[in-house]
Amino acid sequence: MYQHVQPNNTNHIHANGHNVPTKTTSNGTMCANGSLGTEGPEAPETDSSGTGRMRKPLERNGSTQNHVVHLERRLGLFSGVALIVGTMIGSGIFVSPSGLLVRTGSVGVSFIIWLACGVLSLLGALAYAELGTMNTSSGAEWAYFMDAYGPAPAFLFSWVSTLVLKPSQMAIICLSFAQYAVEAFVTECDPPRGVVKMVALVAIVMILFVNCYSVNLGMAVQNVFTAAKLVAVVVVICGGAWKLMQGNTQHLSNAFNGPMPNVGAIATAFYTGLWAYDGWNNLNYVTEEIKNPSKNLPRSIIIGIPLVTLCYALINISYLAAMSPQEMIESEAVAVTFGNRILGALAWLMPLSVTISTFGSANGTLFAAGRLCFAASREGHLLDILSYVHVRRLTPAPGLIFHLHRLDILRRSDAGPDRDALHQTQLSAALQGADHHSRCGLGHLRVSRGGTNIRDTAR
Repeated sequence: MYQHVQPNNTNHIHANGHNVPTKTTSNGTMCANGSLGTEGPEAPETDSSGTGRMRKPLERNGSTQNHVVHLERRLGLFSGVALIVGTMIGSGIFVSPSGLLVRTGSVGVSFIIWLACGVLSLLGALAYAELGTMNTSSGAEWAYFMDAYGPAPAFLFSWVSTLVLKPSQMAIICLSFAQYAVEAFVTECDPPRGVVKMVALVAIVMILFVNCYSVNLGMAVQNVFTAAKLVAVVVVICGGAWKLMQGNTQHLSNAFNGPMPNVGAIATAFYTGLWAYDGWNNLNYVTEEIKNPSKNLPRSIIIGIPLVTLCYALINISYLAAMSPQEMIESEAVAVTFGNRILGALAWLMPLSVTISTFGSANGTLFAAGRLCFAASREGHLLDILSYVHVRRLTPAPGLIFHLHRLDILRRSDAGPDRDALHQTQLSAALQGADHHSRCGLGHLRVSRGGTNIRDTAR
């Protein structure tokens, strides 16, 4: 039962343009499709421990007459930070952080570019924070295009994102997850391609089910997996600190030795580094579900992005304390090599960290992508049914399920997350000039709207 309900004074619930018959139960409540009414006062649930304390339900129990069904504000500050950090830190920093070394040929220059990319991402995110407090609609770039440039650019962005970019990112991340999950059980040969694809498919279906079932459950998964990947980051940092205390500083002390890279190499290095920070705008896709967005949105950004920047910087220092730049470049999975040298019998923690990191990143990616689909279809830019919300669970399930239409990417993939596939995804992300145009739109909105709230869908 999915509805996008507007107030109505008749004995019907208006579901996205269609009158849905209702019935009146003995206690006067209204229900749609004949299944939501209750025959008496609703008894609160208590937990099974016998303490009598209230248990927070994962779904709500019904709809009353003239009740407007919409997404509720359930994301607090911690969940906002977890969504940003959890989607930004994927497999890249564990698997192939050497891209900047390859392009610059200098440890010191690559380290500076890592920090510069973090600063650029923070500046962009702060602009989005202002946009998000001026326009509290979900959808991020789509919503800002609507206000700054009109419906045509927003329409194009919504179709490109929902048909190409978001599903492709989801598929590649899940292939990364599957590759390292299967490798844990296959030691003497490469993982079978069919098994990798099947595991990736199972991961996508699991993430989809979690997010369709409950917003609270989806965010709980995001919070747990983000905390777990931060623990893995701390393990890497502590291992690097231990090597530095042993005096392994030779690769850091000569960081700026060698020729300086040319402008073209620095530009491509920035391109690679900014890809590692992709995801800083995901919280703006769910603005309508953030509690007190005028405070929690900028706070989450100010906490989350510097935290990711610090993690990336310290992880790279830790890697260079355990291996040379050339060894980092030649390693297919830098974190695995690091674990084999530092952790000994606990080296299995590094492949596990990659699987945890990629699963959490995929969960956050789908969580945000479903809201873009929901917001755009609500304005008529996508199929009308994709704007429906489940009347009890209050999840945009049709918009989430719609992203399964690109599962053919798994079928057509030759293998797991090889470098070519990752580079193709980097290219698709780089083609999102939407980020730049959205920030340009901020100046236009400041002048034309005086910096006031231009579209407030808070309820």
